[in-house]
Amino acid sequence: MHIFSVCTLTQAIKDVLEGEFPFVWVRGQVSNLSRPPSGHVYFSLKDDDATLSVVWFKGAQPKGSKEGDERVNPVTGEVESGEPFELCDGQEVLVAGRMNVYPPRGAYQLVAELVQGQGLGELAVAFEAMKAKLAAKGYFDPDRKMVLPRNPRRVAVVTAPQGAALQDFLRIAGDRGYGATIRVYPSLVQGESAPAQIAAALDRADRDGWADVIALIRGGGSLEDLWAFNTEPVAEAVFRARLPVVCGVGHEVDTSIADLVADQRAATPSHAAQILWTERGVLRQQTDETFLALTRGMDRLLDLRERDLQRHAQGLAWHSPARRIERGGFELERLAGRLQQAIGTQVESRAMTLARLQDRMYRSFGPAAMLALRSELDRAEGALEQAGSRFVRVRLESLRGIEGRLAALDPAAPLARGYALVRGSAGFVRSREDVQAGDEIRVQVADGEFSAEVLP
Repeated sequence: MHIFSVCTLTQAIKDVLEGEFPFVWVRGQVSNLSRPPSGHVYFSLKDDDATLSVVWFKGAQPKGSKEGDERVNPVTGEVESGEPFELCDGQEVLVAGRMNVYPPRGAYQLVAELVQGQGLGELAVAFEAMKAKLAAKGYFDPDRKMVLPRNPRRVAVVTAPQGAALQDFLRIAGDRGYGATIRVYPSLVQGESAPAQIAAALDRADRDGWADVIALIRGGGSLEDLWAFNTEPVAEAVFRARLPVVCGVGHEVDTSIADLVADQRAATPSHAAQILWTERGVLRQQTDETFLALTRGMDRLLDLRERDLQRHAQGLAWHSPARRIERGGFELERLAGRLQQAIGTQVESRAMTLARLQDRMYRSFGPAAMLALRSELDRAEGALEQAGSRFVRVRLESLRGIEGRLAALDPAAPLARGYALVRGSAGFVRSREDVQAGDEIRVQVADGEFSAEVLP
């Protein structure tokens, strides 16, 4: 069982928390606002269910505090003007920063790097109107978007040269990819002139045709600060670009019209560089993995070819003339043995069959068989004589019966007893109605026949 000291456990929690949340955006309501003489600002962000402590160090706050003063945003590096942002209790704000653990109190807090107020209703409405207009024109259609080249060698960057966004982009680019040439097309990224300059810089970078891809970047800020990237001239310039465009404007929560029209959106300028170039360590690892894969593949190929060579060598040896003659001799000996065995088996079988036939012939035609056949013949002859006598006797008796029946049925027999047969023109006379007066009839008696006439 491991036992932590308070310091060790707190440091472990600090490492985990700060590692998991290096940069976050949080929305909430300001409460417990305090401004000590140090210039730092302390307050809490709360919603209905939770409260988060926030510290906004003086160095992260915009420089200049009066209306009309020029201020430098420490996050974006841009020069801001206009009415300064005033923080007060009860205000809804959006805070960007990093999570931190304060060991003396054992409490976690949000170290603010950017604080901006909410409630920009008119700009939000204008943003949605422009978004709907360009969507109807097909500016956001995924089918028209191009695929960004991976690890490009030439990149055109449209941004403010003095901004922190460019420095972050260059810093990330210097640690990634195979090495690339970056050409900056300078432009204002904030203010009334910014949309026209951004569109002109995009057109110039696209027209030069020098680059593999165009990166449109700008650091974070309020919706008003980023408004140049929500204008129609910038959207049209991104839309008509023939080179693929990656757009990294603001922070992760910021989504501009230019982001939606671009071929790919990046969360931040640094993220744009991460999209374009692969980390050197990953490339080295991929190179090592490719080398190992090629080595393993070559080893497998050599093993396969070695097995093929051995198989072919065995096949060649197997099909050599000497081996073929040797195998032919073995096969001849084997067939000769089988032939001799088959002949012996056939002769033995034929001898057994002949013996069986001889035995059957002796039993069928020997003296005993002849005596048995003679006795059988005598019995058959006696039986035949008896059967013949019975057959003749039965047939004679049957013949006598038939003769008696024929004699009884003889039509001439009654004539001897005085009867006569009378025939008219229509045949034998059986009724008085068969003849008419004056008809000639023939009368047959036992000793002859005569004619007669029917009287009335």
